[in-house]
Amino acid sequence: MLLSKRISVLSESLTIAISSKAKEMKAAGLDVISFSAGEPDFDTPEVIKNAVKSALDNGCGKYTPVPGTPEVLEAIATKLKRDNNLNYKPNQIITNVGAKHSLFNLFSCIINHGDEVIIPSPYWVSYPEIVKYCGGTPVIVETSEDNKFKLTANQIKSAITPKTRAIVLNSPSNPCGGVYSKAELEEIGKVLEGSDILVISDEIYEKLTYNGEFIAAAAISDDMFKRTITINGLSKCGAMPGWRFGYMASSIDELNKAVRKLQSQSTSNISSIVQAGAIPALLGEADANIEYMKSKFIERRDYAVKAINDIENLSVVCPDGAFYLFINCKNVEPDSMKFCQELLEKALVATVPGVGFGMDGYFRVSFACDLDSLKRGIERIAEFVKNYKK
Repeated sequence: MLLSKRISVLSESLTIAISSKAKEMKAAGLDVISFSAGEPDFDTPEVIKNAVKSALDNGCGKYTPVPGTPEVLEAIATKLKRDNNLNYKPNQIITNVGAKHSLFNLFSCIINHGDEVIIPSPYWVSYPEIVKYCGGTPVIVETSEDNKFKLTANQIKSAITPKTRAIVLNSPSNPCGGVYSKAELEEIGKVLEGSDILVISDEIYEKLTYNGEFIAAAAISDDMFKRTITINGLSKCGAMPGWRFGYMASSIDELNKAVRKLQSQSTSNISSIVQAGAIPALLGEADANIEYMKSKFIERRDYAVKAINDIENLSVVCPDGAFYLFINCKNVEPDSMKFCQELLEKALVATVPGVGFGMDGYFRVSFACDLDSLKRGIERIAEFVKNYKK
Protein backbone atom coordinates (compact mmCIF):
# COMPACT_ATOMS: atom_id res chain seq x y z
CA MET A 1 0.00 0.00 0.00
CA LEU A 2 1.38 3.40 -0.99
CA LEU A 3 -0.33 5.48 1.71
CA SER A 4 -0.12 5.24 5.49
CA LYS A 5 -3.02 3.82 7.50
CA ARG A 6 -3.40 7.01 9.49
CA ILE A 7 -4.04 9.17 6.42
CA SER A 8 -6.77 6.76 5.31
CA VAL A 9 -8.89 7.61 8.38
CA LEU A 10 -8.83 11.30 7.53
CA SER A 11 -11.73 12.97 5.70
CA GLU A 12 -11.48 16.12 3.60
CA SER A 13 -12.79 19.23 5.33
CA LEU A 14 -16.42 19.52 4.22
CA THR A 15 -16.51 23.29 4.73
CA ILE A 16 -13.50 23.79 2.48
CA ALA A 17 -14.94 21.38 -0.11
CA ILE A 18 -18.27 23.25 -0.26
CA SER A 19 -16.56 26.65 -0.46
CA SER A 20 -14.36 25.40 -3.30
CA LYS A 21 -17.36 24.05 -5.20
CA ALA A 22 -19.19 27.38 -4.83
CA LYS A 23 -16.16 29.26 -6.12
CA GLU A 24 -15.94 26.94 -9.14
CA MET A 25 -19.60 27.58 -9.96
CA LYS A 26 -19.12 31.34 -9.62
CA ALA A 27 -16.09 31.16 -11.92
CA ALA A 28 -18.29 29.38 -14.45
CA GLY A 29 -20.63 32.40 -14.49
CA LEU A 30 -23.36 31.17 -12.13
CA ASP A 31 -24.91 33.63 -9.67
CA VAL A 32 -24.03 31.63 -6.57
CA ILE A 33 -24.57 33.14 -3.13
CA SER A 34 -22.15 31.49 -0.74
CA PHE A 35 -23.00 31.11 2.92
CA SER A 36 -20.27 28.53 3.43
CA ALA A 37 -17.26 30.68 4.27
CA GLY A 38 -15.80 30.57 7.77
CA GLU A 39 -14.06 33.93 7.50
CA PRO A 40 -15.05 37.58 8.03
CA ASP A 41 -15.90 39.51 4.88
CA PHE A 42 -14.12 42.60 6.27
CA ASP A 43 -10.65 43.63 5.19
CA THR A 44 -7.71 43.43 7.57
CA PRO A 45 -7.47 46.72 9.55
CA GLU A 46 -5.01 49.31 8.26
CA VAL A 47 -3.03 49.43 11.51
CA ILE A 48 -2.12 45.77 10.98
CA LYS A 49 -1.18 46.30 7.34
CA ASN A 50 0.94 49.31 8.26
CA ALA A 51 2.81 47.31 10.91
CA VAL A 52 3.76 44.75 8.26
CA LYS A 53 4.86 47.43 5.80
CA SER A 54 7.06 49.00 8.45
CA ALA A 55 8.51 45.62 9.45
CA LEU A 56 9.35 44.83 5.83
CA ASP A 57 11.05 48.18 5.41
CA ASN A 58 13.15 47.36 8.48
CA GLY A 59 14.34 43.97 7.27
CA CYS A 60 11.76 41.66 8.87
CA GLY A 61 12.49 38.59 6.81
CA LYS A 62 14.73 36.36 8.90
CA TYR A 63 14.05 33.23 10.92
CA THR A 64 12.65 33.82 14.38
CA PRO A 65 12.69 31.57 17.45
CA VAL A 66 10.33 28.61 16.96
CA PRO A 67 7.67 29.84 19.44
CA GLY A 68 7.74 33.38 18.00
CA THR A 69 9.60 36.63 18.49
CA PRO A 70 9.95 37.96 22.04
CA GLU A 71 7.77 40.90 20.98
CA VAL A 72 4.84 38.83 19.72
CA LEU A 73 4.97 36.45 22.71
CA GLU A 74 4.93 39.42 25.08
CA ALA A 75 1.99 40.90 23.13
CA ILE A 76 0.03 37.65 23.47
CA ALA A 77 0.75 37.50 27.20
CA THR A 78 -0.42 41.11 27.53
CA LYS A 79 -3.60 40.37 25.59
CA LEU A 80 -4.42 37.29 27.69
CA LYS A 81 -3.97 39.25 30.91
CA ARG A 82 -5.92 42.31 29.69
CA ASP A 83 -8.82 40.52 28.03
CA ASN A 84 -9.07 37.23 29.91
CA ASN A 85 -7.34 37.71 33.29
CA LEU A 86 -4.92 34.90 32.45
CA ASN A 87 -1.34 35.09 33.70
CA TYR A 88 0.67 33.22 31.11
CA LYS A 89 4.39 33.88 30.80
CA PRO A 90 5.83 34.38 27.30
CA ASN A 91 7.63 31.02 27.57
CA GLN A 92 4.24 29.33 28.09
CA ILE A 93 3.02 30.53 24.67
CA ILE A 94 3.78 29.32 21.15
CA THR A 95 2.60 30.81 17.87
CA ASN A 96 1.31 28.49 15.14
CA VAL A 97 0.13 28.59 11.53
CA GLY A 98 -3.47 29.25 12.54
CA ALA A 99 -5.42 27.69 15.41
CA LYS A 100 -5.87 24.50 13.37
CA HIS A 101 -2.10 24.05 13.50
CA SER A 102 -2.18 24.71 17.26
CA LEU A 103 -4.67 21.87 17.64
CA PHE A 104 -2.71 19.54 15.38
CA ASN A 105 0.47 20.12 17.40
CA LEU A 106 -1.39 19.73 20.67
CA PHE A 107 -3.18 16.48 19.83
CA SER A 108 0.03 15.07 18.36
CA CYS A 109 1.77 15.67 21.69
CA ILE A 110 -0.88 14.42 24.13
CA ILE A 111 -2.59 11.46 22.45
CA ASN A 112 -1.50 7.84 22.56
CA HIS A 113 -3.28 5.10 20.60
CA GLY A 114 -6.73 4.51 22.08
CA ASP A 115 -6.88 7.66 24.20
CA GLU A 116 -10.34 9.22 24.20
CA VAL A 117 -11.20 12.86 23.60
CA ILE A 118 -14.69 14.08 24.50
CA ILE A 119 -16.07 16.34 21.77
CA PRO A 120 -19.55 17.92 21.85
CA SER A 121 -21.67 17.56 18.73
CA PRO A 122 -22.22 19.62 16.64
CA TYR A 123 -18.49 20.25 16.41
CA TRP A 124 -16.07 22.10 14.19
CA VAL A 125 -15.28 19.62 11.44
CA SER A 126 -11.55 19.22 12.19
CA TYR A 127 -11.69 18.24 15.88
CA PRO A 128 -12.51 14.53 15.47
CA GLU A 129 -10.44 14.21 12.29
CA ILE A 130 -7.24 15.42 13.96
CA VAL A 131 -7.89 13.19 16.99
CA LYS A 132 -8.30 10.16 14.72
CA TYR A 133 -5.19 11.02 12.74
CA CYS A 134 -3.19 11.12 15.97
CA GLY A 135 -4.44 7.66 16.96
CA GLY A 136 -7.07 8.77 19.43
CA THR A 137 -10.77 7.99 19.68
CA PRO A 138 -13.26 10.86 19.46
CA VAL A 139 -16.09 10.39 21.96
CA ILE A 140 -18.93 12.40 20.46
CA VAL A 141 -21.52 13.69 22.93
CA GLU A 142 -24.63 15.09 21.26
CA THR A 143 -25.92 18.38 22.63
CA SER A 144 -29.37 19.90 22.19
CA GLU A 145 -31.05 23.06 20.97
CA ASP A 146 -32.59 23.48 24.43
CA ASN A 147 -29.12 24.27 25.82
CA LYS A 148 -27.95 26.17 22.74
CA PHE A 149 -25.88 23.13 21.77
CA LYS A 150 -23.55 23.38 24.77
CA LEU A 151 -21.99 20.45 26.61
CA THR A 152 -23.19 20.13 30.21
CA ALA A 153 -21.20 19.06 33.23
CA ASN A 154 -23.46 16.00 33.66
CA GLN A 155 -22.87 14.94 30.06
CA ILE A 156 -19.12 15.17 30.60
CA LYS A 157 -19.38 13.17 33.83
CA SER A 158 -21.28 10.41 32.01
CA ALA A 159 -18.81 10.32 29.11
CA ILE A 160 -15.61 10.07 31.18
CA THR A 161 -13.84 6.71 31.17
CA PRO A 162 -10.37 5.61 32.32
CA LYS A 163 -9.21 6.32 28.76
CA THR A 164 -10.38 9.95 28.70
CA ARG A 165 -7.42 12.19 27.90
CA ALA A 166 -9.08 15.51 27.13
CA ILE A 167 -12.27 17.47 26.56
CA VAL A 168 -12.75 20.00 23.78
CA LEU A 169 -14.68 23.20 24.47
CA ASN A 170 -15.37 25.76 21.74
CA SER A 171 -16.80 29.08 22.94
CA PRO A 172 -18.24 30.85 21.02
CA SER A 173 -18.79 27.76 18.95
CA ASN A 174 -18.68 26.87 15.30
CA PRO A 175 -21.26 25.99 13.95
CA CYS A 176 -23.81 27.04 16.60
CA GLY A 177 -22.58 30.23 18.23
CA GLY A 178 -23.07 28.87 21.75
CA VAL A 179 -21.17 30.71 24.50
CA TYR A 180 -20.40 29.06 27.84
CA SER A 181 -21.30 31.12 30.89
CA LYS A 182 -19.13 31.39 33.99
CA ALA A 183 -21.56 29.18 35.91
CA GLU A 184 -21.50 26.49 33.20
CA LEU A 185 -17.70 26.47 33.12
CA GLU A 186 -17.55 26.30 36.92
CA GLU A 187 -19.78 23.21 36.88
CA ILE A 188 -17.53 21.58 34.27
CA GLY A 189 -14.49 22.45 36.39
CA LYS A 190 -16.02 20.75 39.44
CA VAL A 191 -16.57 17.52 37.48
CA LEU A 192 -12.92 17.45 36.45
CA GLU A 193 -11.40 18.16 39.87
CA GLY A 194 -9.10 15.37 41.02
CA SER A 195 -8.57 14.01 37.49
CA ASP A 196 -5.71 14.47 35.02
CA ILE A 197 -8.09 15.23 32.13
CA LEU A 198 -7.04 18.18 29.99
CA VAL A 199 -9.39 20.89 28.75
CA ILE A 200 -8.73 22.18 25.24
CA SER A 201 -10.47 25.53 25.01
CA ASP A 202 -10.81 26.88 21.47
CA GLU A 203 -11.58 30.59 21.88
CA ILE A 204 -10.96 31.80 18.32
CA TYR A 205 -14.30 33.72 18.18
CA GLU A 206 -14.01 35.29 21.65
CA LYS A 207 -14.40 38.94 20.58
CA LEU A 208 -17.51 38.10 18.55
CA THR A 209 -19.71 37.55 21.60
CA TYR A 210 -23.07 39.34 21.53
CA ASN A 211 -24.83 38.71 24.84
CA GLY A 212 -22.83 39.23 27.98
CA GLU A 213 -19.15 38.89 28.81
CA PHE A 214 -16.88 36.25 27.32
CA ILE A 215 -15.29 34.00 29.96
CA ALA A 216 -12.09 32.06 29.25
CA ALA A 217 -12.16 28.48 30.54
CA ALA A 218 -8.71 28.78 32.13
CA ALA A 219 -9.84 31.80 34.16
CA ILE A 220 -12.46 29.86 36.15
CA SER A 221 -10.15 28.51 38.87
CA ASP A 222 -6.55 27.57 39.62
CA ASP A 223 -7.42 23.97 38.88
CA MET A 224 -8.90 24.83 35.48
CA PHE A 225 -5.91 27.05 34.68
CA LYS A 226 -3.52 24.17 35.31
CA ARG A 227 -5.44 21.70 33.12
CA THR A 228 -6.57 24.03 30.31
CA ILE A 229 -4.75 24.65 27.05
CA THR A 230 -5.98 27.93 25.58
CA ILE A 231 -6.22 28.01 21.77
CA ASN A 232 -6.74 31.32 19.98
CA GLY A 233 -5.70 33.39 16.99
CA LEU A 234 -6.57 36.34 14.78
CA SER A 235 -8.28 34.72 11.79
CA LYS A 236 -11.78 35.63 12.93
CA CYS A 237 -11.54 38.52 15.39
CA GLY A 238 -8.68 40.25 13.60
CA ALA A 239 -10.12 39.76 10.11
CA MET A 240 -6.85 37.99 9.25
CA PRO A 241 -7.89 34.52 8.01
CA GLY A 242 -5.33 34.21 5.24
CA TRP A 243 -2.51 35.42 7.47
CA ARG A 244 -2.64 32.15 9.45
CA PHE A 245 -1.83 33.42 12.92
CA GLY A 246 -2.75 31.16 15.81
CA TYR A 247 -1.33 30.43 19.23
CA MET A 248 -1.65 28.13 22.20
CA ALA A 249 -0.95 28.88 25.85
CA SER A 250 -0.45 26.37 28.64
CA SER A 251 1.01 26.30 32.14
CA ILE A 252 2.19 22.71 31.58
CA ASP A 253 5.93 23.05 30.94
CA GLU A 254 6.36 19.47 29.73
CA LEU A 255 3.68 19.99 27.10
CA ASN A 256 5.11 23.32 25.97
CA LYS A 257 8.54 21.76 25.48
CA ALA A 258 7.00 18.92 23.48
CA VAL A 259 5.08 21.27 21.19
CA ARG A 260 8.15 23.41 20.59
CA LYS A 261 10.14 20.28 19.77
CA LEU A 262 7.50 19.08 17.29
CA GLN A 263 7.22 22.48 15.63
CA SER A 264 11.01 22.75 15.38
CA GLN A 265 10.93 19.66 13.16
CA SER A 266 7.93 20.70 11.06
CA THR A 267 7.19 24.36 10.32
CA SER A 268 9.83 25.92 12.61
CA ASN A 269 8.73 29.52 13.23
CA ILE A 270 5.60 30.89 11.60
CA SER A 271 6.04 33.75 9.14
CA SER A 272 8.10 36.57 10.66
CA ILE A 273 6.03 39.07 8.70
CA VAL A 274 2.75 37.73 10.08
CA GLN A 275 4.12 37.94 13.61
CA ALA A 276 4.91 41.62 13.10
CA GLY A 277 1.40 42.29 11.84
CA ALA A 278 -0.19 40.45 14.75
CA ILE A 279 1.33 42.66 17.44
CA PRO A 280 -0.94 45.74 17.03
CA ALA A 281 -4.01 43.48 16.83
CA LEU A 282 -3.01 41.72 20.06
CA LEU A 283 -2.32 45.03 21.81
CA GLY A 284 -5.83 46.31 21.02
CA GLU A 285 -4.92 48.81 18.32
CA ALA A 286 -7.55 47.34 15.98
CA ASP A 287 -10.31 47.12 18.61
CA ALA A 288 -12.38 49.89 16.98
CA ASN A 289 -12.37 47.89 13.73
CA ILE A 290 -13.43 44.76 15.61
CA GLU A 291 -16.29 46.61 17.32
CA TYR A 292 -17.51 47.90 13.96
CA MET A 293 -17.35 44.39 12.49
CA LYS A 294 -19.19 43.05 15.53
CA SER A 295 -21.99 45.64 15.15
CA LYS A 296 -22.52 44.56 11.55
CA PHE A 297 -22.61 40.91 12.53
CA ILE A 298 -25.27 41.64 15.13
CA GLU A 299 -27.38 43.47 12.53
CA ARG A 300 -27.09 40.56 10.11
CA ARG A 301 -27.71 37.95 12.81
CA ASP A 302 -30.90 39.65 13.99
CA TYR A 303 -32.22 39.91 10.45
CA ALA A 304 -31.31 36.36 9.48
CA VAL A 305 -32.68 34.68 12.62
CA LYS A 306 -36.09 36.28 12.12
CA ALA A 307 -36.11 35.62 8.38
CA ILE A 308 -35.22 31.94 8.81
CA ASN A 309 -37.74 31.40 11.59
CA ASP A 310 -40.41 32.95 9.34
CA ILE A 311 -39.86 30.14 6.80
CA GLU A 312 -42.30 27.29 7.39
CA ASN A 313 -40.56 24.06 8.50
CA LEU A 314 -37.22 25.74 9.21
CA SER A 315 -36.06 26.99 12.60
CA VAL A 316 -32.90 28.32 14.19
CA VAL A 317 -31.68 29.07 17.70
CA CYS A 318 -30.32 32.61 17.95
CA PRO A 319 -26.52 32.38 18.35
CA ASP A 320 -24.79 34.30 21.15
CA GLY A 321 -21.49 34.52 19.29
CA ALA A 322 -19.47 33.79 16.12
CA PHE A 323 -21.14 34.39 12.73
CA TYR A 324 -23.11 31.26 11.94
CA LEU A 325 -26.68 29.98 12.04
CA PHE A 326 -27.21 26.25 12.60
CA ILE A 327 -30.60 25.74 11.00
CA ASN A 328 -32.96 22.85 11.71
CA CYS A 329 -34.27 21.41 8.41
CA LYS A 330 -35.55 18.05 9.70
CA ASN A 331 -39.15 18.85 8.72
CA VAL A 332 -38.05 19.56 5.15
CA GLU A 333 -35.29 17.01 4.60
CA PRO A 334 -33.51 15.14 7.41
CA ASP A 335 -30.64 14.23 5.05
CA SER A 336 -28.59 17.42 5.34
CA MET A 337 -26.18 16.45 2.58
CA LYS A 338 -29.03 15.96 0.13
CA PHE A 339 -30.68 19.20 1.27
CA CYS A 340 -27.50 21.26 0.76
CA GLN A 341 -26.59 19.65 -2.54
CA GLU A 342 -30.00 20.37 -4.02
CA LEU A 343 -30.03 23.88 -2.52
CA LEU A 344 -26.75 24.60 -4.30
CA GLU A 345 -27.79 23.02 -7.59
CA LYS A 346 -31.33 24.38 -7.80
CA ALA A 347 -31.22 27.66 -5.83
CA LEU A 348 -27.52 28.50 -6.23
CA VAL A 349 -27.02 28.93 -2.48
CA ALA A 350 -23.97 27.32 -0.87
CA THR A 351 -24.37 26.13 2.72
CA VAL A 352 -22.73 23.38 4.77
CA PRO A 353 -24.62 20.20 5.75
CA GLY A 354 -24.92 19.47 9.45
CA VAL A 355 -23.68 15.92 8.99
CA GLY A 356 -20.20 17.39 8.53
CA PHE A 357 -20.49 18.83 12.05
CA GLY A 358 -21.72 15.55 13.50
CA MET A 359 -25.43 16.36 13.52
CA ASP A 360 -27.66 15.53 10.57
CA GLY A 361 -30.94 17.34 9.95
CA TYR A 362 -29.29 20.76 10.16
CA PHE A 363 -27.29 23.03 7.88
CA ARG A 364 -24.93 25.90 8.58
CA VAL A 365 -25.25 29.38 7.15
CA SER A 366 -22.48 31.94 7.60
CA PHE A 367 -23.66 35.54 7.89
CA ALA A 368 -20.16 36.82 7.17
CA CYS A 369 -21.41 38.47 4.01
CA ASP A 370 -23.11 41.75 3.11
CA LEU A 371 -26.73 42.25 4.17
CA ASP A 372 -28.02 42.39 0.60
CA SER A 373 -26.51 38.98 -0.20
CA LEU A 374 -27.92 37.63 3.05
CA LYS A 375 -31.42 38.82 2.15
CA ARG A 376 -31.28 37.47 -1.39
CA GLY A 377 -29.87 34.14 -0.23
CA ILE A 378 -32.54 33.63 2.42
CA GLU A 379 -35.23 34.52 -0.13
CA ARG A 380 -33.86 31.74 -2.34
CA ILE A 381 -33.83 29.32 0.60
CA ALA A 382 -37.47 30.18 1.36
CA GLU A 383 -38.50 29.55 -2.25
CA PHE A 384 -36.49 26.31 -2.35
CA VAL A 385 -38.10 25.00 0.85
CA LYS A 386 -41.57 25.99 -0.34
CA ASN A 387 -41.21 23.88 -3.49
CA TYR A 388 -39.10 21.06 -2.03
CA LYS A 389 -40.20 17.52 -2.79
CA LYS A 390 -38.68 14.58 -0.94
